[in-house]
Parts: sequence; structure tokens; C-alpha cells
Amino acid sequence: MSNGVRLGSELPAWPTYGDEEREGLIRALEQGQWWRIGGGEVDAFEAEFAAAHGSEHALAVTNGTHALELALEVLGVGAGSEVIVPAFTFISSSQAAQRLGAVAVPVDVDPDTYCIDPSAVEAAIGPRTRAIMPVHMAGQMCDMDALGKLSADSGVPLVQDAAHAHGARWRGKKVGELGSVAAFSFQNGKLMTAGEGGAVLFPDAGMYEKGFVRHSCGRPRTDRGYFHRTSGSNFRLNEFSAAVLRAQLARLEDQITTREQRWPVLSRLLAEIPGVVPQSRDDRGDRNPHYMAMFRVPGITEERRAKVVDVLVERGVPAFVAFRAVYRTDAFWEVAAPDLTVDELARRCPHSEALTRDCIWLHHRTLLGSEEQMHDVAAVVADVLAGA
Repeated sequence: MSNGVRLGSELPAWPTYGDEEREGLIRALEQGQWWRIGGGEVDAFEAEFAAAHGSEHALAVTNGTHALELALEVLGVGAGSEVIVPAFTFISSSQAAQRLGAVAVPVDVDPDTYCIDPSAVEAAIGPRTRAIMPVHMAGQMCDMDALGKLSADSGVPLVQDAAHAHGARWRGKKVGELGSVAAFSFQNGKLMTAGEGGAVLFPDAGMYEKGFVRHSCGRPRTDRGYFHRTSGSNFRLNEFSAAVLRAQLARLEDQITTREQRWPVLSRLLAEIPGVVPQSRDDRGDRNPHYMAMFRVPGITEERRAKVVDVLVERGVPAFVAFRAVYRTDAFWEVAAPDLTVDELARRCPHSEALTRDCIWLHHRTLLGSEEQMHDVAAVVADVLAGA
């Protein structure tokens, strides 16, 4: 499969950066205070990020995993409780709960959108359920109508894992306008990045203050006497990362617009390839930032899929195998595991099982390319799969 159609020109690089990031780093350097308590970059970024996502309360943290962990902690998740997560997601979704001593309960996803299945969530809610974590997979928002009703009826709060959903909307509402906590990631591959970083949107000031104290070693902002009010850790974001993220945020909307224009083209072309089924879109998610361009090749083996991905990368397409179902990782079983076997969970999650085997994704920088490059990418995918 090594010889064949190749990408004719390089796709845009990621991360994207320019003078705005350089100026921000110098600004942070020259202010003389490089941590958030004495500087101004983190505070400014939080205000700008909150406004961009329809919230009044954003808390910047060290990374997206910590954002999820802190969000759950503020909601009272701990040992003896359960958090419902999609089986098909990056491991942080489950690990954030397990690190708090809670049991992550994986449930199946929709086979078309790859987002958590509300009916599976409803069936999994029990007396120990303390949170439901919908993951907006690849920027496609979960069914927030159904999940919102489930949350209201059961009294179990939602924690949106929005690591893929910067700038996303559901029925015209931004992530921060949906009334629930939401956690974001700024890891190197994400839609906006400072290499690492994260943020939590809180629906009210009281939750924000709890989050702030816990993310700063249990210490209030004005404390000078080391009166640590509660347990916590050091999840504070530094001033340099915040300065970079302010620049990244400023170009986010234009990049989303480009990806929204490119995905319909690439999706149509991929769908014309025999055996390829692109991720579908729920149109109620009327702004999709497209963290990934995802598609399935039903019937392919994991071994063959890995080879296909390797050849795509050789030919200039930034391809990856999709996430493994969380219960099919060793890490999932180390702490606070459910009282079920892998086989039992697999029977409950047939769609997650299929995605584990046959799903491929392309990095979002693919969708920042030209329309002509979308044709080139599809031609490479078609050629590689034909050779497979």
C-alpha cells in the first residue's frame, strides 16, 4: 500500500500561530508576574472565553483532564458515587471520575453521531449516580434536549465534556448557555491550544468560587495567612499559556467557518468511496467546530485499519485510529472499576465495540485546507482502501 496516490500539497500546519501569540508572550513576560494571582492574562482569558461561549464564569486550569476532574469534584462526586460516561471516548472522561474514587459507568453511543445514547444513559441511572458526562464527539454536540430532560427528571447534573466543542452550538445556544457545567481542553491537537491547558464553565458564581478555591490548593484568592479552606490541588494555568490562548481564541470563529464549509465537501466525497461511512450530523447542533473528520470502514479488522492509517500518514493525510472503548484499556480497571466484566460491558455497548474496530479520524487541520485539497484527501483515502 506504500505506492499510490499521494497528497499533492501539504495541508495547513497545526498549531497555527502568528504575531498575536508572540506579542502575547512578550506582554506576559514584561508584566513581571508570571502566575495568575499576580498577573492579568489568565483573568483576561477567562473573561474572553466565557463571553465567547455564552457564560459568565470560566475558570482556566492546567489541562482538560483536570478540568473534568475539578468539575466533578465541585458537583460532589467522590468515592462511592457513579458517573455515567460514553464507552467510546478518550480515557480522560472516565479517568477524571476514577481519580476521585468514583466508578465510571460506560454506556453505548449512537452509531451515526458517535455521541452518548440518551436511552442508554436513562437505563444506567441508579441511586449512586452523581453525574452524567456527555462527550461532544468531534464537535458534534450530544442530544442536549433528551439529556437535559433526563437530568431534570432524575436530579443528576450534566458535565459536558466539551474538549472537542470549542465554539459549538445546540439549537442556537452556545455550550455555556445550556445550564450545565462544561469542561474544555487546550492540548496541542485541540481546536485552540497552548500545548496544554483547560477551562471549566460554571453556570453560577457559587460554583465558580468553589472551583477557584479547589484549583488553587484550597486557598481563596485573597488569602495571605495560608487558611486553606478545603482540599484541592494546584490546577492553576500560567500567564504565558493564557496569553497564547487569547490569541488562539481570537481566530477560532474564522477557523470554524472554514471547517464548516469543508466538511460537507469531504463528507460527500468520503461517502462515495465503497465501504466508507462518514460520521453523521444532528442538525440541531447548528455550529460544529469539527475537531475531527471521522469515518467508519465497517468490516475492516483492527490490524488492517492500523495499516491503512499508517499509509495515509505516509501519503500526507493526518490520520489516526479512533479511541478504544474505555473498558478495553488496562487503565480503566486500575481503580474504582464497575462490578462487570469486559465481555458484559461489550454486550451492552455494541456500537462502541464497532467503532473501536473500524473508525478512523483525520485531524481538524485537514478541514482548514482548500476545497481542492478535500478532493485530494478523498482520493488518497480511496486509493489506500482499494489497496487494502
